[in-house]
Amino acid sequence: MLGSVGDLAALVGGRVVGDARTPIACITAVGEATPDALTFATDEHFLIAAGTSSAAAILVASNLAQRAGNEKPLIVVDNVRAALAVLLERLRPPRPSGPFRHPTAVVEASARIGERVYLDAHAYVGANAELGTDCIVGVGAYVGAGVTVGEGTWLHANAHIMDGCVVGRHAVLHAGCVIGSEGFGWAFLDDRLERIPQTGNVVLGDFVEIGASSCVDRAQLGSTSIGEGTKIDNLVQIGHNCRIGRHCVFAALTGLAGSTIVGDNVKVGGQVGFKGHITVGSGVTIAGQTGVWGDVPDGTVLSGMPGREHREHLKTEVMLRRLPKLVARVEALERELARSKE
Repeated sequence: MLGSVGDLAALVGGRVVGDARTPIACITAVGEATPDALTFATDEHFLIAAGTSSAAAILVASNLAQRAGNEKPLIVVDNVRAALAVLLERLRPPRPSGPFRHPTAVVEASARIGERVYLDAHAYVGANAELGTDCIVGVGAYVGAGVTVGEGTWLHANAHIMDGCVVGRHAVLHAGCVIGSEGFGWAFLDDRLERIPQTGNVVLGDFVEIGASSCVDRAQLGSTSIGEGTKIDNLVQIGHNCRIGRHCVFAALTGLAGSTIVGDNVKVGGQVGFKGHITVGSGVTIAGQTGVWGDVPDGTVLSGMPGREHREHLKTEVMLRRLPKLVARVEALERELARSKE
């Protein structure tokens, strides 16, 4: 049991409309609501669905509360998603806490381990690596030689930080991601490929999050870097010598070719491709499946393949949809012209 409606409202600073004593056992989406559930509504469509669902109570934004019926208790808040984040935190399993070292974990003698570090089964910490206070190294996770990891950072199962890389404080590296894999550097010599050594590293800022099975390649020279607070989804590829700013977000299946520079507060949808050796300004929004083939000024909204300013792209799409009718009209005119010449 999570508590009563009144208890949950107190947690999120909300006010209750209806019976505050109503017990809540779980939090669900509208389509999965049960008689002991709290559900939520972010717009009028979901509010109507929540009102007719089996849910015991509804978490709702203040601008929608007056449109709700009187059938169910309401928890009224300014921001539903922010309140939901607070409530869902109660349902998450607790973080592992140290000090703990599984018997199968391997820590090289020259590694420096901070206080309350948690080392799970088959974790590896290399020579001269440094783990800050409260770090978690999950099952099979790998910390290479000379790596520095800031306090509170969590490596989930089989996450890898390769030699010489730097990870800031309170970062999260999800299962199977690889930080500092060999950059994709090759040159054609006599019609065959020769590797260009990648001698740099990767530097991740504080509060960076890297999704499952994503890869951030080490630089050829210098550092591939990702700024503070940036969040990378699953299955994203960051090429060598890319530089990504602060508080950006990249959705799944996006790929950045080498030496792409991205400013701060950039939002990138899924399946976006970056050409490489280009500069994307701050405050840019890039729609899913966009091809970014050149520099992008600050504040631009980009979409399409190749990427264009969003309104221009929409106009082009409208024209393309009209093209079959235009072709039919031209063919009709050509037939009419041909008959007039007979």
